[in-house]
Amino acid sequence: MLRAIELSKESVKAGGGPFGAVIARNGEIVAEAANRVTIDCDPTAHAEVSAIRKAAKALGTFDLSGCEIFTSCEPCPMCFGAIYWAHLDKIYFANDRKDAADIGFDDDFIYKEIALTPEERQKPSEILMREEALRAFEMWREKGDKTEY
Repeated sequence: MLRAIELSKESVKAGGGPFGAVIARNGEIVAEAANRVTIDCDPTAHAEVSAIRKAAKALGTFDLSGCEIFTSCEPCPMCFGAIYWAHLDKIYFANDRKDAADIGFDDDFIYKEIALTPEERQKPSEILMREEALRAFEMWREKGDKTEY
């Protein structure tokens, strides 16, 4: 956790957001990253997502079971989802979402939006070409040699 916190401080000094993350397996660091949203002009370059990408590459797998993540702040909804998709075993965090909201990183509206139906959300959305898109799903269902994830 100390390394994740140090990464968050280094990120602020470098012009990034105040977030750092470390992924470890059996007590050894596999990957680490800091927030690079503003530095890389990439809204997905959160510390947790970046650390997951690095860990997956280092270990040669998309399944990070057996690993844990240490992050300087409670993960936002995007990072929370990525942690679950990566199958990390446990999440440790230092600051919580209220601490983040107190400095202008308020993700609560996203958490609330997720719970709503698409018609109720602030961002308009609508279904287009569903029948055409279902073909890829049918292909996946029928594929015998697929890699489940």
